[in-house]
Amino acid sequence: MSEVVDTVPAEKAELSKAEEIDYDTETKDGEIAVKIICLGDSAVGKSKLVERYLMDGFQPQQLSTYALTLYRHRTVVDGEKVLIDFWDTAGQEIFQSMHASYYYQAHACILVFDATRKVTYKNLTNWYQEMRQYRPEIPCVCAVNKIDTNMEVTEKTFNFTEKHKVPMYYVSASNGTNVVKLFTDAISMAMKYKKNPTDFTDLVLDELERDEN
Repeated sequence: MSEVVDTVPAEKAELSKAEEIDYDTETKDGEIAVKIICLGDSAVGKSKLVERYLMDGFQPQQLSTYALTLYRHRTVVDGEKVLIDFWDTAGQEIFQSMHASYYYQAHACILVFDATRKVTYKNLTNWYQEMRQYRPEIPCVCAVNKIDTNMEVTEKTFNFTEKHKVPMYYVSASNGTNVVKLFTDAISMAMKYKKNPTDFTDLVLDELERDEN
């Protein structure tokens, strides 16, 4: 069962009170709440990968009107009911930085770059460094998308993933190659981290959020 929720345009991506979830507690339906964030340059296919995984369909169009797109997915993992929110930047990545609230309470990160644009690979380091400022210990995976248009990339290894010990996935939102494995593994990592967290950054961010309010 999948549900897609879009927020209204805003400078700071915020969910309405009706949609907002505290990922540290169970939902009202007794589900474990998990947050997975997607990072990468504009038009690398982050949204399309999530849509492919959730809906098994691909529509070649781009929608960057919203400050945040939240893909809500309900499933069962190892016999436990789980609500998974995939957070997508939805165009805000053009500013090369995300608000601290984007990282708040995240349990895993999916980094994405484009097999046809080298600059999107080079920018991974910037996204990774910013993410680690807020979430030093959460598991992270990396996906090179659009391999259907550049199969040669599947024969390459990348210094970024070796340096940071990040698993690499060669994927295509267009034909579905490795998409299910990418998200299945990311969910498993997020669940494992949620049950045994090592970050204390959330406490600091929570205090900052209170100060802003």
